[in-house]
Amino acid sequence: MSIIIGIDAGISSTKILGIENGKRIMTPMSISCNDAVSSIFGVLDKYLHENDTTLDSIEHIMLTGVGARNLIEPIHDCPTTYVDEFKANGLGARFDSGLDHIIVVSMGTGTSMVRVDGDEISHIGGIGMGGGTLKGLSQLLLHTSDIGEVNQLSEGGDIDNINLRMKDICKEDFGSFFAEVTASLFAKAGQSKPSANDIAAGIVHMVLETIGSAAVMSQLNGGFKDFVLIGKLTELTSCKYIFPMMERLYNVHFHIPKYAPYCTALGAALSYGYKNE
Repeated sequence: MSIIIGIDAGISSTKILGIENGKRIMTPMSISCNDAVSSIFGVLDKYLHENDTTLDSIEHIMLTGVGARNLIEPIHDCPTTYVDEFKANGLGARFDSGLDHIIVVSMGTGTSMVRVDGDEISHIGGIGMGGGTLKGLSQLLLHTSDIGEVNQLSEGGDIDNINLRMKDICKEDFGSFFAEVTASLFAKAGQSKPSANDIAAGIVHMVLETIGSAAVMSQLNGGFKDFVLIGKLTELTSCKYIFPMMERLYNVHFHIPKYAPYCTALGAALSYGYKNE
């Protein structure tokens, strides 16, 4: 058995994924990250234990993410290589989505965007909106920074108590602006007494809608219509209806592939074969 390990050491969490014998993707996992180096060693040890395998089965470890930039020595004496994070995003999203011409929207602590045009992968920019924003605002407004808890709260929220939407302004659809389109984020929050659930829904909507709009705006003259969303924020329940709404608004397609939360780690592992080719 030969395993290529991909590890994505981010700001708030470290993700790991293995590819066995060049074909089978082993079950991914992640751990919270307080110290990047410790989390890299910790997540690898846990991963090997959970998959009932040993260091001897590892052919190569491919590292990526901001937390791995300064780690240059082999991990547990295994051959180790650092991979550019944007390249890993592109390779992982391309493989997982099966699409060759995409904008990869990596929703991490902040959000980065990568253009994939066949074999050409390039970083095109990003915005300071992401999981860090969600956690920070939730701590201020809800006294919790646990994204899982915020997600659960948001499921019981009514966004009509927070956001001004087109149906509040027009009785009929106005051009491409239909009833559910957001006219102004948080504009109605001061007009009532929103519950904690409503506030959580408002924060989640603000983060996801801003990311989606920024991604689309980045391609107004770029010709790309397929946007692949990756990162842990893809696990938010609201993704299931916010992005379909934005597809209708902008006439584009948002894709959340199977391994979306772990696509960067997947891309790091894939880059070993890509490099050898």
